[in-house]
This record gives sequence, structure tokens and C-alpha cells, in this order.
Amino acid sequence: MNLLLLMARHGYALIFSLLLAEAVGFPFPAALALVAAGAAVSSHTLSGLGVLATAMVALLIGDSMQFWLGRYSGWALLGFLCRLSMNPETCILSSAEWFYKRGKTTLFFAKFIPGVNTMAAPLAGSMKMRYGQFLRLDSAGALLYSVTYMLLGYLSRDFLAALLDSFHAAGRVMEFAILMALVLYAIYRTVQFAKYRKYNVVPRVQVHELASRLASGETDRILIADVRSHGYYDVGAERIKGSIRIEPNNLEAEIKNLAKDKDIYLYCT
Repeated sequence: MNLLLLMARHGYALIFSLLLAEAVGFPFPAALALVAAGAAVSSHTLSGLGVLATAMVALLIGDSMQFWLGRYSGWALLGFLCRLSMNPETCILSSAEWFYKRGKTTLFFAKFIPGVNTMAAPLAGSMKMRYGQFLRLDSAGALLYSVTYMLLGYLSRDFLAALLDSFHAAGRVMEFAILMALVLYAIYRTVQFAKYRKYNVVPRVQVHELASRLASGETDRILIADVRSHGYYDVGAERIKGSIRIEPNNLEAEIKNLAKDKDIYLYCT
């Protein structure tokens, strides 16, 4: 069905559903919905203020849910959200790196960045950000995101209508192209899964094994590193005696300072 026609019939409910779904982690085309809504506003089918209010409510509800889930479930939720990525740990750390390098203002533009848009709210919650501060920054980001894509749709209404008409006329071709894209994507994901499968198991040791080595006087051959994320670590946090601190979001620089002749044990939360 023509997207603009669908927007005209179920506009506000469709916008709310798609934006809420994307905000809570589902891969739904929220930006496309906002562009179509902007085109509907241009044709006087929907109210601009109504669309903006609906979008803001949906995004803030979804982001707030993610924030509080992140607060109480920590990185378990982040791991779940990253489950579809090739390497979940890399997915989490790359998103956390945005916070580490750019601070809390990441929330202002996070929705424009694939991957980070889903992780930003639960990351903020897991890092104990105050909810009032989160809500202010997230509201500003949601407003910028909504207005940008609505404006894009508003200014390009005629182009979108012509484009959708062309897609409708070439329906069979589009169906075949989408089917082929899905098949190729499935093949790509299968290949990548096989390639990265060997990284799924992280070597671990039991606490008593390391304690035995320390008790036997092997401290000169052992290096213990605290690699907790900055969301779970502060300067006054307790650490294992004799351990050093490594910032996991700054590994490239940290690794250069590690001893090459010692067995290195890492621990996190």
C-alpha cells in the first residue's frame, strides 16, 4: 500500500507505533515514517503540531523505558540489544565509546547514528545518569530528530509522491529486488557468523586458580587489570589488591603500557 495513503488513513497511530517500536529496540523505519508524516503535513492531511507531539511522546516513552531497564539490568540489556550484531561485546563498547569521548551530550544527536540510537538510553541508565538530566538531553535530541525528518518530508512531498508511484508501477521488480536483498543479507550474516564464531568463547579462570598463584608468590609474573566500564567504576572504587586500572574504551593507548612478559588477568563488573 502507498505509504502516504497509509499515513493519511492511520497517521498518528502509525507514527506512534513505529517510533515507539524503534525507541525500544526494534529495527523499524521510524525516520521514514517521519518523512512520510512531513509530506502528509505538507498536503494538509495531518497537523504538524499533532505529528510532532505524537512523535515526541512515543520517543520519550520508549527511551524512558530503555533508560530504566538499563538502570536495573545493566549490561545484560545491552548484550540483548546487541545480540544481532557480529560481535556483541564490540557493539556494546563502540556505543559506550561515544559516551566516553563525547559525554552526555551524545544523547542530543544519538538518534541520527545507527546502533548508537538504540544503545544510548540504556547506556545512560546503566551509567547512573540522573533521570532529570537524561530527560532534558533526550527531549532535545528527540525534538531535533523529529523536526529534521519531518522537514525533509515537508519540503520533498512531490518528489516522494512521484517516487512511491514509480515503486508501485514497478511492483514486481521491487518485490524481486527486496527478495534478493534479503537472501544476500542472510548469506552475509551466515558467513560473518561462521567467521566470528571462534570469538564467542572468552577464556576464563576460576577465582581460586588466580588466588593460588598469588599465594604461591608468583606476583612478579602476573598482571591483574580492572577493565570495568567507566559507568561501573570510579576513582574510589575497590579493586583487587595489586591490580592496575585499564579503561576499556581507550584500549589502543592502554595496551601499549602493558608488560609483555607477564600473564595478564582481566576482571570486570
